[in-house]
Amino acid sequence: MAVSISENDGDDDFAESHEINVTPFIDVMLVLLIIFMVAAPLSTVDLPIDLPTSSSTPQKKPDKPTYLSIKPDLTLAIGENAVKRTDLINSLDAMPDMGRDKYLFLRADRVVPYGELMGVMELLRAGGYTKVKLVTLEGVPGAPAAPAQPAKP
Repeated sequence: MAVSISENDGDDDFAESHEINVTPFIDVMLVLLIIFMVAAPLSTVDLPIDLPTSSSTPQKKPDKPTYLSIKPDLTLAIGENAVKRTDLINSLDAMPDMGRDKYLFLRADRVVPYGELMGVMELLRAGGYTKVKLVTLEGVPGAPAAPAQPAKP
C-alpha cells in the first residue's frame, strides 16, 4: 500500500492507491497454462492398453522412459510406433537414447497370455536387454485385483 509523502492533501503522484494491478499475474498464469498444455500430451503414451493393477510401492520414473507395449492383439510397439517381433532388437539398437544399460519399461495388456509376455521378455534377453521393468497401475493395498478378461480369438 502506498501513502502520501507530502503534508498537503492535494492530488499528487504519491497518493494512496487502492487498486491492485493483476495484469502481471494474469500474464504469468497464461504462460504457465500454455507450457502445461504443450507438455502434458508429451508425457503420456497414447496406446489403449488395459494394465493390471499392483499394490507395490510406486518407483520413480526416469526423465525419458522407453516403453515397449504388447497390445491386446499381441502386436508390439516402442513408444507409439508399431514394430515387428523380428525387428524388435534392431529397432531398440537404432534408438539413440536407448542402451543395454538403461531400463526398458514393458507394458502388457491384461488379456495378453503369460506365454506371449515371456516370449517378448526372452527376445529382449537374447538381444542383451536384461534391465526390464513391468508397468502396472497403482492399486489399493489389500484390495482384490480386477478379474482378467480371457483373450478373444
